[in-house]
Amino acid sequence: MTDMTTEGIKTVLHPVTDLERAKAVYTALLGAEPTADSPYYVGYDVAGQHIGLVPGGGPQGLKAPVAYWHVADIDAKLAGLTAAGGVVSEAPHEVGPGRRVASVTDPDGNVLGLLQDS
Repeated sequence: MTDMTTEGIKTVLHPVTDLERAKAVYTALLGAEPTADSPYYVGYDVAGQHIGLVPGGGPQGLKAPVAYWHVADIDAKLAGLTAAGGVVSEAPHEVGPGRRVASVTDPDGNVLGLLQDS
């Protein structure tokens, strides 16, 4: 059965060590200028996806790119994932008006990002 509360992966965050150098590469790759450009985050919105560059892995401590699954109810999805054996690695919290994120680690150590827009 398909869970309609999961909209799919629409956001991917990449930890970077040199934001300006990374920005040049991603701008060339995506063929677009950033839609968000600050010293702590650079983001692109291209073809229905959001690609973010996070200096030093940001407060989340990202060590590798993390794909964020867009969900209708982050709390319900988190409960289902933990009941299935996932472990909360980042508790749900607001990152902007009406936007909440969380992450879960699967049994193999893969990080699954969750994102809810209200």
